[in-house]
Amino acid sequence: MGTMTKLGAVFIPQLPPERLKSFAVAADQSGLDELWLWEDCFLESGIAAAGPALAWTKEIQVGVGLLPVPLRNVALTAMETATLHRLFPGRVHIAVGHGVQSWMGQVGARAASPLTLLRESLHALRALLRGEPVTVSGNYVTLDNVKLDWPPAEPPAIWAGGLGPKTLALCAEAADGIILSGGTTPAQTRAVREMAGDLPIVVYIHGASGPDAAARLERERVGWGYDSLAERCATGDADEFAASLRRWADAGATSLIVQPTPDDPDQEGFLNFLGTHVKARLG
Repeated sequence: MGTMTKLGAVFIPQLPPERLKSFAVAADQSGLDELWLWEDCFLESGIAAAGPALAWTKEIQVGVGLLPVPLRNVALTAMETATLHRLFPGRVHIAVGHGVQSWMGQVGARAASPLTLLRESLHALRALLRGEPVTVSGNYVTLDNVKLDWPPAEPPAIWAGGLGPKTLALCAEAADGIILSGGTTPAQTRAVREMAGDLPIVVYIHGASGPDAAARLERERVGWGYDSLAERCATGDADEFAASLRRWADAGATSLIVQPTPDDPDQEGFLNFLGTHVKARLG
């Protein structure tokens, strides 16, 4: 594992919002590098969760991966992103993506061309966060001389994520980093690395430890519809867990973000295991 590879965890939104504080504090105190939040419909807001998570913690970087662009006006996303970056400089990662198409349909926001919408959103969002006045009349994004009054002091990296090859190619072309969802194998990660050049890559990795880990991971496999978890999870004691994670690091991921099972009986204990024991073994 290279010195630049980071270790973190997801606060999965299947947990209620009131669990976030103890989770974020435990992640921070354990020494983990990153805490990632999701804006999944209709669970929890990524931005509304990121603000308090940053305020409750001291060192850990907090990411939102990812904000569904059909759900949000790009000016609002720029305003929220700029606010977080100015309040907590150097500690924020924001990622955007298509959102799940069925969810977008439920709220009347499904795009006929998700790729066009994501491309237009990325270009506009990054220009706004550079502090530029933006006028654009696209298929989806329309802005008339919009300029942030309080852009970040430095233009922040904007990440993007997706599943299909066309979306991942767009992410490599138009974003500053790529998010790969849980279930991505090391081989798939390596293929994205070859396409992405030097861009940072976050990969979510299903993970569990403890006496009931195998049963919990099997429920994850069934729930997500995987044929196997062999190349999709990390488990075991600290040495075994670190060895599992190293497969993604060797494939080119720069941030290894463990996705706990929603039924882990001790989420905070799992974070302590990751930050205190696994991280040291990754080197």
